[in-house]
Amino acid sequence: MPVYKRLVEVGRVAFIAKGKDQGKLATIVNVIDGNHVLVDGPSSGVSRGSRNLKDLQLTKFKTNVRVGQRTKGVKKAFDEGKVADKFSQTKWAKNIVNKQKRANLTDFERFKLMRAKQLRNRLVRVELAKLRKAAKH
Repeated sequence: MPVYKRLVEVGRVAFIAKGKDQGKLATIVNVIDGNHVLVDGPSSGVSRGSRNLKDLQLTKFKTNVRVGQRTKGVKKAFDEGKVADKFSQTKWAKNIVNKQKRANLTDFERFKLMRAKQLRNRLVRVELAKLRKAAKH
C-alpha cells in the first residue's frame, strides 16, 4: 500500500500556497527536477512557468494531460474535468473561504460574533446541567 496518495506527476492539480498567484489552481505540465515543476493554469489565470514544490500544495485532482502539453490543451483538460468546481466543493476550499471572511470582519462584527458564541455556549451549559440533574435522579 503506498504511503503517499498525492504524487508529483504530470497532470496533477496543485494549489499555489506562496508567491505570485497565491490561492490559485494550476496543473503540473512537466517535472523539471526534484524541487521544481512546470505549471500552467490558463483557466485560473496562472501563467506558465517554473515553480518550487515548496510553494505548491498537491490536490487529489488529476487532469489528463501529456508531458509538456501546450496551454490550449491544458485549458481544455482543466475545463472538461471541471476541476475548479470540484475543488470549490471540498472542505479545504470552504476553509479557505471562511478564513478570508474572518480576516475581513470589522471590530463590531467580531464583537457580535463573540456575543453570539457566548449565548450559544450558555444555552448548551444550561441544557447539559438539566441532563446531568435528570441523570442523578
